[in-house]
Amino acid sequence: METMTAIFTAINSVVWGPLMLILLLGVGLYLQLGLKFLPIRKLGTGFKLMWQGREARPAPGEKKRVEEEGEISPFNALMTALSATIGTGNIAGVATAIALGGPGAIFWMWITALVGMATKFAEAVLAVRFRETDSLGYHVGGPMFYIKNGLGKKWLWLGGAFAFFGAVAAFGIGNTVQSNSVADALSSTFNIPHWLTGVVIMVLAGAVILGGIKRIAKVAGKLVPIMGILYIIAGLLVLIVNAGQIGEAFSLIFYYAFNPHAAAGGFAGAAVMAAIRFGVARGIFSNEAGLGSAPIAHAAAKTRNPVRQGLIAMLGTFIDTIIVCTITALVILTSTVWIEGEQGASLTALSFDAALPGFGNQIVSVALAIFAFTTILGWSFYGEKCFQFLFGTRSIMLYRTLFVLAIPLGAMAQLGFIWLMADTFNAMMAIPNLIALALLSPVVFKVTRDYFDGKEVLPGEDLDHGQR
Repeated sequence: METMTAIFTAINSVVWGPLMLILLLGVGLYLQLGLKFLPIRKLGTGFKLMWQGREARPAPGEKKRVEEEGEISPFNALMTALSATIGTGNIAGVATAIALGGPGAIFWMWITALVGMATKFAEAVLAVRFRETDSLGYHVGGPMFYIKNGLGKKWLWLGGAFAFFGAVAAFGIGNTVQSNSVADALSSTFNIPHWLTGVVIMVLAGAVILGGIKRIAKVAGKLVPIMGILYIIAGLLVLIVNAGQIGEAFSLIFYYAFNPHAAAGGFAGAAVMAAIRFGVARGIFSNEAGLGSAPIAHAAAKTRNPVRQGLIAMLGTFIDTIIVCTITALVILTSTVWIEGEQGASLTALSFDAALPGFGNQIVSVALAIFAFTTILGWSFYGEKCFQFLFGTRSIMLYRTLFVLAIPLGAMAQLGFIWLMADTFNAMMAIPNLIALALLSPVVFKVTRDYFDGKEVLPGEDLDHGQR
């Protein structure tokens, strides 16, 4: 284990180095500028389309087709994507960012989210634009397909690289990290053995995952909104109790985004570079903008317009980071627990409990369990589609089975190594995707202009890419 940890630590220091920060923020900023800040300007439009897309109804003036393409409604596509993003990153990830990078890390999480909205918009536009219909009749898409169909056969190796990293990374960020965090939280709060938590999650998740995308989307469409709203309400209750410290919390965030943080109490201090590194890394871990995971879900949406789905998709980054992560960060920074050396989910739990003694800890544990459960569901679909791209439709059930069986193993594994592995594969997924987004940006800009000029924008299945 020490050798594996050393290897992943070495790789992690390279893939999360300056190049990755430049790629993530640079590509996102380039897309945001190229779109003339459309994702920010059209935020309200995105929410309106999300609401209209609950039952995949056509937009005003858009003719209803005899057969709607896609498997799930645009709303449930967003909920499936959110099910994969709203998880331990919002609870443990935010706490880790503050513990390792100081309060200033939250500012860089925000910056990552604002440019990430453009990234997520572009990902979904390309996913629908270049999607295919597989041999089973399902719509499939994502970075591997917009690389293959958008950049051409000579770039197929890059799509294969993304699919490999995605299939493997799903076992980290979307499986073992989640089950491990839940097992740890339930063990410390309710004294439930790690193995028992793992087995229960395996049974529940297996019942959903083995049913495919329609069942995953149906569960996500119910669980994600309910749990998300309840967590936000709990966070707001804490902030009402700590109202006097909110102003100071914001001051800490903005000041230490550009100034080193001196050691205080159990907090070891953090340089500005640490704030940037952990802010960006945990921001991406949380909202996944740039990873290329979310467009795999959006490609299955019942829509014929890539831009409309892009406007809905970008809301995932806004909801996940600007709303949910900010509430977690303010809960932590309005308490004094964070300077005592705590980190991870326990820091968030203790911060909630400080304001809501007796049940704050339980709120975080239950929220973490449900968030992690939905993340496992969403990432099972991502990994499955990556595996399918590499090995064909016959491999789907094999991947689902292996994914489900890995859940209890993750619950009993060493947390530090699991986090390290997930963090590393996150970056390795992002590299092929960001290269593709940069090269295909003219397509994003053109179809977006066409949409707002009232021209028809065709989805991938009408572009005759063939079947796989």
